[in-house]
Amino acid sequence: MRKPATDLLTTPEGAPPRADDLLGLARAAAARDPAAIRTLITELGGAMLRSVRKVLGPHHPDVEDVTQEAVLALLQALPSFRAECTVLHFASRIAVMTALGARRRLRVRERFDEPDAPIEVAPDERGASPFAETVSNRRREMVLEVLDRMPESTAEALALHFVLGYTVDEIAALGRVSPNTVWSRLRLGKEALRRALANNAKLAELFRGRES
Repeated sequence: MRKPATDLLTTPEGAPPRADDLLGLARAAAARDPAAIRTLITELGGAMLRSVRKVLGPHHPDVEDVTQEAVLALLQALPSFRAECTVLHFASRIAVMTALGARRRLRVRERFDEPDAPIEVAPDERGASPFAETVSNRRREMVLEVLDRMPESTAEALALHFVLGYTVDEIAALGRVSPNTVWSRLRLGKEALRRALANNAKLAELFRGRES
């Protein structure tokens, strides 16, 4: 039997439990307390906006709409939240998944409207990250294009790991899967990226650092 969730979360490394200051607020919001909902949105809105910007780009015209969509998705998902990760991680994951879904819809629309129009790429707003240290903005956009063609679970694992810098254990907690499953998804995703490098001369050139 699952133990009741508490306001303390155990770190993957077995360190002392840490408090999730937003857990009580999230529970109240899940119970549809209007004041709690307003406060939770205020607390999480900035982080969710940053997550959406990392996927769509900071000045993309749909950033605010997609963020609002992500906030609504968060409120709908709160009753199922089991406190297996922090509320912030839960919200950021929903924001990333909402933004990835929006990217796919936008790319379908762009094929009909402006097939050659460039898509803006978000720089890392907090400085160096595992993803930004490895690839430039142009490389990042091309990798996101590869993610658009991946199964949702694989794209999610790669986006959370490389865009937000989440650990395997954090991604496992978010998805309620084992770390081995996350490792498998990351491996499949990296293999897909390698195939894209092999089949796309422009992408391979960017990753070799010889941008034109």
